[in-house]
Amino acid sequence: MTSPLPTGAGAASRRWASPVLYLVGVVLLATSAMMCLPLAADLYYSNADWKAFAMSAVASALLGGFLVLVNRGGLQAGLTVRQAFLLTPASWLGVAAVSAAPFWLSDFGSVSRSLPDAIFEAVSGITTTGATVLSDLDSAPPGLLLWRALLQWMGGIGIIATAIAILPALGIGGMQLFRTESSDRSDKAMPRIRQIAATLGLVYVGLTATAFAVYTLLGMTPFDALAHALTSVATGGFSTSDASFGNWEANGIQWFGALFMLAGSVPFVLYVRLIAGDRRALWDRQVRTLLLFVCLTVLALGSWLAMSGVYGIEEAYRQAAFNVVSVVTTTGYATTDYQLWGNVAVGLFFGLTFIGGCTGSTSGGIKIFRFEVMAVMLREHFQRLIHPRGVFPRTYAGRPLGDDVVSSVVAFVSVFFLSYAVLTIALMAMGLDFLTSASGAATALSNVGPGLGDTIGPAGTFEPLPGMAKWLLSFGMLLGRLELFTLLVLFIPRFWRS
Repeated sequence: MTSPLPTGAGAASRRWASPVLYLVGVVLLATSAMMCLPLAADLYYSNADWKAFAMSAVASALLGGFLVLVNRGGLQAGLTVRQAFLLTPASWLGVAAVSAAPFWLSDFGSVSRSLPDAIFEAVSGITTTGATVLSDLDSAPPGLLLWRALLQWMGGIGIIATAIAILPALGIGGMQLFRTESSDRSDKAMPRIRQIAATLGLVYVGLTATAFAVYTLLGMTPFDALAHALTSVATGGFSTSDASFGNWEANGIQWFGALFMLAGSVPFVLYVRLIAGDRRALWDRQVRTLLLFVCLTVLALGSWLAMSGVYGIEEAYRQAAFNVVSVVTTTGYATTDYQLWGNVAVGLFFGLTFIGGCTGSTSGGIKIFRFEVMAVMLREHFQRLIHPRGVFPRTYAGRPLGDDVVSSVVAFVSVFFLSYAVLTIALMAMGLDFLTSASGAATALSNVGPGLGDTIGPAGTFEPLPGMAKWLLSFGMLLGRLELFTLLVLFIPRFWRS
């Protein structure tokens, strides 16, 4: 006796999930293809870790191929907003899971056969956070180092595509002001993504190639230059050395490193407009605010370091510029343990952890745009206190600032700091000290990388933390990378109801 065809709610649920699973399968196939690059690197350097990448690539390809075959034909009319909400975390979680396999199968460091460490390293990579559980990187297998860099590079282009194609349609965090489509608010989340994807890809690859050429010319080996080019533009922060960028000081290489980190923290849609002929595209209000803030901070910190005698003038401003840019853009490189500069520096870098780059960039954090919107709201509030009957229109860069943008920014900032408080308290409940817990929660949600303190500071790693703390921080990294609501909405029962 044959079973009846699926009908009713079960069939509708499968049809609803089919396009999401199809796209997740495509992403897994792409991830499998990327694993062939570190596999080739290990084969070239005769490192036995190539087997870990071979097995992981096959597993990812089989899983991705199965999802594509079973759900082929599901993606015909675009995605609804509800499907886009599910696709975003599902694809990121899927990539993080299969990307952890090479770490787990490797014979190097704490990630070998340690699931919490392998997942932590993979999530840190794909979210471009840069926090690591690995040490002795200078002797790590080349394939593993390249895979860490590739994960961050993929995560960088992934968040750009998500920020431009999906998050505006979902109305998350005020990003709808930067829609690349028209004012259309239909329920199709990606109606024009193919029209800009090619240009965005060319820009991303072009910046990476430029960084690779510059780093090579300034003294890095081709392998180190490639790894750092991939992670600089992605504002990721994974390095091939325990000393991070402190391993390279000659020929002004750190100045150029800061420049490429800033390039990755600019809205990539502005590069598209620049290519299209808008010569003033990069003179955007967000970019101007970011550059002004970075310059003032570097000037203040560099002057303080020079006057205190910690460094000479050039080195003081170079150290200040590189490390400030690294934290503000949420990259996470370091040239030195800046905690040794004193309590003022520790307090400053703790505050910088929350800032972030521009909306639509590879950076994490709260982001400059949201701070600007809050400044507009505060100015309006004070004006109303002085002139209760006055009319004060809210504008941003000459455009009306709608209530939907304001409310989404307020909601984002509120949920961000609520999540930060919960994550900090949860880490302290696991026995971690306050500085480690507070900075660890901040660096996870803002996707910065190193925290503060003796354990997870710029000179340390996250390896000594308890396994449960690593799981919690991995969730925090994904939560921050996906702009909070994209992930949190999945925990609302109403979302799953028809």
